[in-house]
Amino acid sequence: MATTETAPAKPAQAKPEANKADGKREKRTITEIRESKRTGEKMVYMSVPDYTSAQWAEMAGVDVAVLGDSLAMIAHGHRNTITATMDMMVMHGQAVRRGAPNTFVLGCMPYQSYNTVDRALINATRFMQESLCDAVKPQGGKSQAHILRALVDAGIPTASHIGLTPHAIAIFGGFKIQGRTAEAAMKILEDALAIEDAGCFMLEFEAVPAKIARLISEQLTIPTIGIGAGVDCDGQILLCYDLLGVFTDFKPKFTKRYAKLTEVAIGGIMQYVKEVKEGTFPDDDHSYTVNEAEYEKFAAMVAKRRQV
Repeated sequence: MATTETAPAKPAQAKPEANKADGKREKRTITEIRESKRTGEKMVYMSVPDYTSAQWAEMAGVDVAVLGDSLAMIAHGHRNTITATMDMMVMHGQAVRRGAPNTFVLGCMPYQSYNTVDRALINATRFMQESLCDAVKPQGGKSQAHILRALVDAGIPTASHIGLTPHAIAIFGGFKIQGRTAEAAMKILEDALAIEDAGCFMLEFEAVPAKIARLISEQLTIPTIGIGAGVDCDGQILLCYDLLGVFTDFKPKFTKRYAKLTEVAIGGIMQYVKEVKEGTFPDDDHSYTVNEAEYEKFAAMVAKRRQV
């Protein structure tokens, strides 16, 4: 009797063509990121501070690994991102690139590293050359347009970040939602248009009301990535250690916990402490053995040495 063969199910993934025939992932390109606005593909960004989280991002199929200066808080325990330096970012960037060699990496330029055109060019070049980032992201819109344009004109793929910009928290009076009045929302729109006009390939909205972010996004030809800006942005970004429940100092409203790794880690460590105290770890399964004849020979040598 004839049988009907069923094609094997393909593994779920955001973009099947993102993988080569040999199983190695292909890095997303600037063109693909730009085109996502037209095609409607939702791009997934994730901020990763180190080698291991970068590996997770690549293995899970994240489109863009973001080297965020939030690592000053997550990896170094500072209160905000202001303390991040270029040296710190470059060092972490090298680790991220080693962990995610086939993932597009976007390097966030730290506080005051782009306050003049010359300084921006020098520091963005460091990101590209020393960390092998694929693009850079300063913060700011209209007031920073000349710097964004200079980076783009120099051949450096550039994005930007508006709404709640962590580098301006002293001016905002803390981490506060932006764009809640019509006038404030119009300023964000003007910033967004200035970023687009400067030649940037994408922009990030942070802590902007969802309806405001949606309407502004509709005015643009470049993709928008949201963090606390609603579902209608062209993509989303969260911090790896926030969404996995690793960083627990505080939880922003926009962060969804997809795991509770800190709870798992503490539970594991407590069990380790208990077993060491009880003398049950390490057991035979976690200890190395030696040939019994060699052991007896060594024991005899030790005994003889004591007699000397």
